[in-house]
Amino acid sequence: MRIRIAHRTTYRYDPPAAGVIQVLRVTPRNYEGQYIVHWRIDVSADARLAAHEDAFGNVTHVFSADGPLGELAVEVDGEVETQNTNGIVRGTVERFGPTLFLRDTALTQADPAIRDFAQSIRANKGGEVLAELHALLDALYEEMEHDSDEPEGTANAAEAFTLKRGSSRDLSHIFIGAAHALGVPARYVAGYFRGGDSDATGHGGHAWVEAFVPDLGWVAFDPANGFCPTDAHVRVAIGLDSLGAAPVRGVRYGPGAETLAVAITVGQ
Repeated sequence: MRIRIAHRTTYRYDPPAAGVIQVLRVTPRNYEGQYIVHWRIDVSADARLAAHEDAFGNVTHVFSADGPLGELAVEVDGEVETQNTNGIVRGTVERFGPTLFLRDTALTQADPAIRDFAQSIRANKGGEVLAELHALLDALYEEMEHDSDEPEGTANAAEAFTLKRGSSRDLSHIFIGAAHALGVPARYVAGYFRGGDSDATGHGGHAWVEAFVPDLGWVAFDPANGFCPTDAHVRVAIGLDSLGAAPVRGVRYGPGAETLAVAITVGQ
């Protein structure tokens, strides 16, 4: 599938900021089933983008800009060719062994309710890892209400599980926490998803999970949609949680309020 993406992030500062430093994780990489046709990043401020790779192999761009800045916009425009790999993830940059992705964070830590939920799935599936992960995927899709992905704020896994609702970020945090409770390495994936038959515009990107299955490797699961990612997904960055794979993170210098607006269009 040929997928076109337009992603604009706009910060407004009142009063104007004296300066900003931003780290961008908005550039996908080639791997099996995903080929970047073209990709462009524009920043409204007078700034030079310095390309790096973070610890997980994500492509990052860092820039700083001097103020006063009343508004800062980051625009991404690109085209990606995708193929359905049935959720199997191959050809990615792997800097660490799977056991690193057993590490919990404040956003993915399982509480007793999530651990009981995970153990109930294990009791029904008899310890076969791939079957347990698919059962976890099905259960979260059936029992949790999927909210839209807002650009700011996210609940931790325990809070979202108690509410029985959340964004794709929240559902991914729950999945990771439950997988860890079963001793299965799992990590957060940030990217884009093309749903429906026409262009889709929303407030934020999409999130899903990759879990490590012995003798198979990393396998992707999308708990917000209830299936393994397909050629409608564009994988951009991984991390231990949504903060570690955030598309845009940074700091501003100076007092005052900051507002954020995100607009994303994903289509063919």
